[in-house]
Amino acid sequence: MSSGIQVADEVKTIFNKMKVVKSDTAEQDRIRLVIFHIDGDIKVKKLFLQKDLEGKGDIFKYLQSLLVSTECSYILYDCHFETKESSRKEELVYMMWAPETAQIKSRMNYASSNSAMERVVDGVKHKLQINDMTDIDRLEFTKRLGDVIKLEGYSV
Repeated sequence: MSSGIQVADEVKTIFNKMKVVKSDTAEQDRIRLVIFHIDGDIKVKKLFLQKDLEGKGDIFKYLQSLLVSTECSYILYDCHFETKESSRKEELVYMMWAPETAQIKSRMNYASSNSAMERVVDGVKHKLQINDMTDIDRLEFTKRLGDVIKLEGYSV
């Protein structure tokens, strides 16, 4: 079921920038984390470049701290991790955050609009639905990515 809510053009532009990181883009200007919300259309709520996350320590923990237990959102995360094969990977992760403690109307609105967002982020390997903090616990999250031994430079 679709809600009829549209995805703003800036969301599409940001996804395309994250999907194709240009070699001439300075590492500090790389988009690492975007939180989207429904405000008429699906729009950007917060955007974090690499330089915005300097000094935050563990970027994954910082992402967890941004999740509000009473508000739904969509998240696009440029996730850096290492696998058991000792290869360093950088992959986009799309998440729908619909906590059990959010209003049911909001949860239904985000769930029915999710297909519009998924069409925009077509090609993202990891698409997750997160309903509470246990779903985004470091160990649980890395299980969904595969044989991960380090997430954002920190051991699992």
